[in-house]
Amino acid sequence: MSETGSKKMNPPGRIGRAIYLACDLFATGGGLVLLSLALMTVASVAGRALFSAPVPGDFELVEIGCAIAVFAFLPYCQLHHGNVVVDFFTLRISRRMRNRMDAVGGLVFGLISALLTWRLVLGGYDMYRYGEQTMILGLSRWWGFIPMVASLALLTLVCLYTCQRQWSNREL
Repeated sequence: MSETGSKKMNPPGRIGRAIYLACDLFATGGGLVLLSLALMTVASVAGRALFSAPVPGDFELVEIGCAIAVFAFLPYCQLHHGNVVVDFFTLRISRRMRNRMDAVGGLVFGLISALLTWRLVLGGYDMYRYGEQTMILGLSRWWGFIPMVASLALLTLVCLYTCQRQWSNREL
């Protein structure tokens, strides 16, 4: 684990503290979603094995819940430098140049996450408009887009925050 990722950081300013808090809350929410999915899966498997009565639509709930959880973890991962970085070519350059390269990478990631946020908003709205539902439970599919869009919007903000911090050579 990197040095910055292994210790608890005290982010400067109200904006930094708010971003750290939001990332912590989103990651905790994602973990709770995964925990509830695991418990539901155990109940479904046990119900299927013991009573021939699985949880109806369990795979639909796992599909939606896993997507929500993965998106909820992305801002935290970006904030704590948890993304995979291939640094073979940058080992011998200065720390300042590496920070600048990381800042540019963060900016590109932020632009991509902003694009994905916009497209998910439109996709979720289409699902709402057309009334698309899951096959077994008949759940409306659009509601799952709400936490995913919020997570991607936070990811965009985190990418811009980390980009600015790295460009100015300040530790995160």
